[in-house]
Amino acid sequence: MRKVICALAAMGLLALGGLTSPAVAAEPAKPKVIRVGATQAMDSMNPFLAVRLVSSSIHRWMYGFLTVPDPKTLQPSPDLAESWTTSPDGLTWTFKIRAAKWSDGQPVTADDAAWTFTKMMTDDGAKTANGPAVENFASVTAAGQDLTIKLKAPQASMLDNPVPIMPKHVWEKVGDISKYEADDFPAVTSGPYIAVEQKKDQYVKLKANPDYWRGPAKIDELQVIFYDNPAAAVVGLKKGDIDLIGRLAPPDFEALKGDPNIVQWNTQGRRSSYLQVNLGATTSDNKPIGDGHPALKDQRVRQALHYAIDKQKLVDEVQNGLAVPADGSIVPPMYKDFFWSASGDQKVTHDVAKANKILDDAGYKKGADGIRTMPDGSRKLQFRFSIHTDTPIEDKLAEYLTGWFKEIGITLTTKRLDSSKFTEETGTTALFDLAISGWSVNPDPEEVLATHLCSRRPTASGQGGGTESFYCDPQYEALYQQQQKELDRPKRAEIIKQMEQRLYTDAPVIALYYPNDLEGYRKDRIAKVTPIPEDKGMLYGGSGYWPFYTLEAVTSGGKDDSGSNTGLYVGLGAAVIVLAGAGLFLARRRQGVADDRE
Repeated sequence: MRKVICALAAMGLLALGGLTSPAVAAEPAKPKVIRVGATQAMDSMNPFLAVRLVSSSIHRWMYGFLTVPDPKTLQPSPDLAESWTTSPDGLTWTFKIRAAKWSDGQPVTADDAAWTFTKMMTDDGAKTANGPAVENFASVTAAGQDLTIKLKAPQASMLDNPVPIMPKHVWEKVGDISKYEADDFPAVTSGPYIAVEQKKDQYVKLKANPDYWRGPAKIDELQVIFYDNPAAAVVGLKKGDIDLIGRLAPPDFEALKGDPNIVQWNTQGRRSSYLQVNLGATTSDNKPIGDGHPALKDQRVRQALHYAIDKQKLVDEVQNGLAVPADGSIVPPMYKDFFWSASGDQKVTHDVAKANKILDDAGYKKGADGIRTMPDGSRKLQFRFSIHTDTPIEDKLAEYLTGWFKEIGITLTTKRLDSSKFTEETGTTALFDLAISGWSVNPDPEEVLATHLCSRRPTASGQGGGTESFYCDPQYEALYQQQQKELDRPKRAEIIKQMEQRLYTDAPVIALYYPNDLEGYRKDRIAKVTPIPEDKGMLYGGSGYWPFYTLEAVTSGGKDDSGSNTGLYVGLGAAVIVLAGAGLFLARRRQGVADDRE
């Protein structure tokens, strides 16, 4: 009884205090902020133009699509389209757009999707990022929340459309879409996050979308900080300037070992790394472009290069064993249904003698200096190899290729370019011979297959494009059309494997290896992150927004400094400082960024 009396007395005093003392405002909760490091800056905030992986990822976090990969199965699942039907002949698709809001409060309607697709069908500039996704569209119309797409022919990949749906009421005011940087903030979006601030090549700040149709993300803010080199990013993760980083090169990944606050994440990747070969680049109207070496038009020369490469050695000594040699083409092994691998006599193995014989038989004779010349003697076989600046792992790759190609009478000179110049010279102006390249493949591989279509070459004015090889091959084109129409998945997979086989033997690109997905995050900052697929999948490197939508921050204990921009600016400062003073670090542990494209 005494305890009860005391408790009541205490409650009374509290109540009295509440009546007689000034109210004391509770301290507002600190926003939950997660900072992601990226070793590649965005090429554009404009989703119609952006082709880099980091750009596509950020746009995935910002915008809704018709469908998204299911986090468990990677099969298409509803996103802005909550349901869909198709006609018996497969030529008419009707999508029901869900009741959702743009971040400015306007309703999302089918008219937004219709405008997005129609813009891409009618404007070369708008085709830059995802042009092939609408090439088979005959018409797109909207009625309320119903979006109807009529196709020229059945299309197996209709539910894997990679195009973000844009708000018509904002984007229809844009004049020249090919020159629009989309740097008006806050952006108007429908996805989990809203871009609210950007400093080009330095950072993008995104706030959780409070009106997102699935419900707001579990963090308040996501910051993406761009680093000029991976060494600075790794130091930033160790110091706590950033909380997560993906797409690590093997030396950077290994440098995280032993840090008690960092989780190393090593899973099978969705990326293929390959050499891009300038086999006589042309524009989409078949006009020659660029200055590629004429010998590379000869398939026998390209095959000889392929035989000269020791892929296992590259995996062991360039990738530190954290990759798989590519005995196939552009689709990595994780996509078992679509993966093709060469075998028997078709398999190209490291065979210098065979490479030399191919070139001898084709008439490329060695001179007194050991360098071969064109069959007509007009020019020596001296090729350039374009790589990115500040990418030591690509430098190391270049060293190996230079040595192997010398053994077959070919000189290789390394040409280092910043990311923008690299993309321009290897994707638009064709001022290269060989270049490092690669692609992060989606669950349905049609997007990467399309990067080798005639239509992906740039126009004469340099618009459109998105080619990975300037390839234009009738056999490959016919197979692409066949797989597009084949609705039986096993039969379609067989056609896709024929396409991979064609790329392997004709060699517009030469696959080198399939890198592991290597990432790291701070467990004192990130309480939970769900990979995609959820069973041993990827984080930053995964398809879709699932890992970043499900992020949860550590909210007590640890070193959580959420609620300010301190980390953002410390991170930027660290990047600059490390860039200025990382010479010793770089010299001791050379590493590189991954290539540009998704």
